[in-house]
Formats: sequence, C-alpha cells, structure tokens
Amino acid sequence: MGNDLAINGDCAVALAWKQIDPDVCAAYPITPQTIIVEKFSDYVSDGDVGTEFVCVESEHSALTVCTASASAGARTFTATSSQGLAYMWEMLPITSAMRVPLVMAVANRAISGPINIHNDHGDVMSARDTGWIQLFAENVQEAYDNSIIAPRISEHPDVQLPIMTNLDGFILTHAIERMSPLPDEVVKKFVGEYKPFLPLLDYKNPISHGLMDSPEYYYEHKYQLVQAMDRAVKVIEDVFEEFAKISGRRYKLVEEYKCDDADYVAVILGSSYGTIKEAVDKLREKGLKVGACMPRVYRPWPAACLKKILDGKKGVIVMDKHLSIGAYGPMYPEVAATILECKKVPKAYNFIYGLGGKDVSVKEFMSVFETVKDGKAKTVNYLGVKE
Repeated sequence: MGNDLAINGDCAVALAWKQIDPDVCAAYPITPQTIIVEKFSDYVSDGDVGTEFVCVESEHSALTVCTASASAGARTFTATSSQGLAYMWEMLPITSAMRVPLVMAVANRAISGPINIHNDHGDVMSARDTGWIQLFAENVQEAYDNSIIAPRISEHPDVQLPIMTNLDGFILTHAIERMSPLPDEVVKKFVGEYKPFLPLLDYKNPISHGLMDSPEYYYEHKYQLVQAMDRAVKVIEDVFEEFAKISGRRYKLVEEYKCDDADYVAVILGSSYGTIKEAVDKLREKGLKVGACMPRVYRPWPAACLKKILDGKKGVIVMDKHLSIGAYGPMYPEVAATILECKKVPKAYNFIYGLGGKDVSVKEFMSVFETVKDGKAKTVNYLGVKE
C-alpha cells in the first residue's frame, strides 16, 4: 500500500490519461472539469506524454476536433462538464453515428438556469440518448479505474462507440481521497496499442465518414448503434473481469449492497451510493431489511442484471439526481420498465434529490426508506423541498 496517493478525482483522471498516453486531446476548461485538462496539459508540457494537446475556443470545437482526430485514426480523449456538454450536444450524436471510439470524462454538474456550478446529473442525463456508453464512479478510485477501462470498451471491434466516464462535480473532482494507482507499465499493457478501424488517413483504403443519409439508410444506421450497445454489455463484463486480474478490484454492471434479503432496494448513481450505503447500515441495525444498488454502467442500460437484483422485492426506490420537468426523474421509467419483467413485480417509487448540489444527509436517505415502508411515499417525491 506504500504507493497509495492522496489525490482528487480530476487529478486521478489526468493520471490515468498520462499512463495511457493518448495521441490527441482537445478540450476547453469549465468548472469543475478544468483540473483534468489543466493537469494533463502539464504532463504534455513536461514531455511525460507524446499527446498532441489542442487548445480550442469552445467545447463544441473541442468535440469537433476530437471526432475528426478519432476518425483519422488517433486515440483521442477529452473532458467537459455541464454547459460545456450542452454546448457539445450537436456533436454528441454525430460522434456516435460516425462510430469513432473516443473517451470523454464528464465532471457532472447542474445545467443552468438558474446558474449553478454544483453537482447533479442534469448534464449527462440530457445526453443519455445520444449513443454514448456511460460509466459512473462512486469515488476517486473508481474515477481513475473507469478512465483506464474506458478505452478498452470503446475501442473493442464489437463496440466502436464513444464513451463517457462520469464523476460527480466537486464531490469527487475536488475532494482528496486515498487511491491506489496501477504501475505505468501495467496500465500501458492493459490498454494496449491502438488499432483504428477504417481510419480516414489510411490512403490505401479510402473511405468516407459523416455522409448524408437518406430515409432508406438512416434508420438502419441508427439501429446499428442499438446492436453495438447490445454487444457492449458482454464486452464490458469481459473488460471488468480482465481489470480485476491486474488490480484486484472487481466491478459489475450493477453494484449492489445488502440486496439479497432486502425488502426495499434503492437504485442510485454516483457518489451518493456511498452515502446511502451508510443509511442502509443504520437501518439494518434497526431491523429494517433494506439495500442499495448502483448501475455502474448506465448506457447500455443493464436491464437483465438489474431485474435479477430487484425481482421479488416489496419496493424499489429510484433516486434521481435530475428532474425531467413534466415527467418523472430520468432513471425512474427505465427501472419501472425493467421490473415489469420480474416474476414478482415490486412497487416503484421515484425520489428526486440533490439538485444543484443540495446536500442530502444519511438521515434524509434513511427517511426515504422509512417513508416507503410506512406507505407514506407518493409515486414521485421531492426530497428536501417543501411541496
């Protein structure tokens, strides 16, 4: 344990990038992502990596450059947050449709307005249907690990899709935690040499990218993204297994905590998973059978794995850190659709929490379980807000 580091999430991501040494990085700084590209630019300046670092005037340009770079055949990384991801939005579905493997770290932050720089999942949830694989981290260690795992998934021949590695803004990006990095040579060997598929710069085999699609082909090409996402499930599980062998840290599509005998299970994303596990422990001491799980992989949606965990429970509590105004939280309909396939369908509840970085305590998470158990919860509940 002598090589453990005290490090924040942004620097942990930058360290993983340094060990991978991508060919190109184009990025525009935005809080709370800035430290990632700031620190990585230091590695570039110091000659620790051979990466071509492209300074651009906007996030839209950053993703445009990265999409072009990946199309040309370069291993390419970028990072953004909140309004930056929103500014990239036009390019998000274009990047996935062009089937270029590209890694983007997203420091999750509320979307304006009102203007807010703190954490919720409004940015990534607004991009969930654009064809990108999405991974979530509970802590700094996982933010680092996901950054190493990501290119192996994205670049796999059966996948060839861009990928987002999500870490909660400030809670993980700026908080210093203990982390165990892998040796440089181990990371380098695990990620491997990049072998681009049909790169534009292969002049001996000329191809075109990003063409106009007529109605006869648009649907079919979109469906190919669906098929790639379906194949990604097995690829992700295989990569997780390989990563466990080099790190001792074993990840799953859906992480679960004390769910086996639970009557009520909460489904939650990101750093809040750590907080709600503490609530589970305290309620267990009081004799209440509760558990929690976190879809580490949000896209592709891990329906089969989640169904196995939730089948037969009395109640499922979906904790959404984003508000789909005029509907439910974004994760609730997906969980509800999943449990409809259970042999014994549990009752589902939706709790909206933590918007704009509003703090949620262990005690408040405990109250969520207790409210559901007592039959006082509505279908949609707003935690910490006077209705």
